[in-house]
Amino acid sequence: MTVTAERPHRDTLYVEDAVVLEHDSYPGEQFILRVRAPECATHARPGSFAHIRCSASLPMRRPLSIMRADPQQGTVEFLYKAVGTGTRALSERRPGETLSLIGPIGSPFRPDPGRPRALLLGGGVGIPPMVFLADHLRREGHWKPLVLMGSEVPFPFDARPSAIMVPGAPPAVIAAMPLLEDWGVASRLTSQQGYPGCFEGYITDLARHWLEALDDEQRREVSVYACGPHRMLAAAARLATEYELPCQVSLEEYMACAVGGCAGCTVLINTPDGQAMKRVCVDGPVFDAATVVW
Repeated sequence: MTVTAERPHRDTLYVEDAVVLEHDSYPGEQFILRVRAPECATHARPGSFAHIRCSASLPMRRPLSIMRADPQQGTVEFLYKAVGTGTRALSERRPGETLSLIGPIGSPFRPDPGRPRALLLGGGVGIPPMVFLADHLRREGHWKPLVLMGSEVPFPFDARPSAIMVPGAPPAVIAAMPLLEDWGVASRLTSQQGYPGCFEGYITDLARHWLEALDDEQRREVSVYACGPHRMLAAAARLATEYELPCQVSLEEYMACAVGGCAGCTVLINTPDGQAMKRVCVDGPVFDAATVVW
């Protein structure tokens, strides 16, 4: 069943009975969920998320960022970590079952064609939107994305030594995401857990190495896109300001309705008319980093 509703502040939302196709587990209580949800798959954009009912016994839904959407197959993929009652219940759902899904929700990333060197920063559960954005950019053709991913738990994939050079990256930092490598998209992994081939430090530290390796003309082509923990996003915003780069961030907040009704996910944003509370679910989750009151 599909129900649509129009609102001035968002695109059309769809309510679907999504069929679970695959549900794989990874170390660190991480899961990749693939469902058939044709309307969501068709209308999703990088930065969109879905609100999923994890179990019939739990009335409150959970918001999950979309990692991949295939309009031709009508499928949507999510990467999530089981951290509470809802996501633990979701982790028990099996192929063939159905999930009530509302989506796609939210204001997506808006890549700037005038700055084709897209620097994508994904930390922890902020990784999925960066994979989605990288997929979108590589299909456009003229972009030169670099995806940097950070995690303090094992990555939900077996890292592969990269064959794609990343200027400024220390020689020993060669770990990459296999999916991105297959797409021809440069990526590197960061962690402070000593994982082989990963950069030992913060994701923004590795980003600084890369930025310093570019000349002035190349840096003028850079735009930054980030999703992850609040502290990481604040650091990404400071880095972008230091190098005078535009930066878009996808914020994460606890949500109840996720469709703008409850105003429970508000954040303080600078607007032309002064500071105002904006809803992460529908006014975001993507905001210009320079407008966020960190």
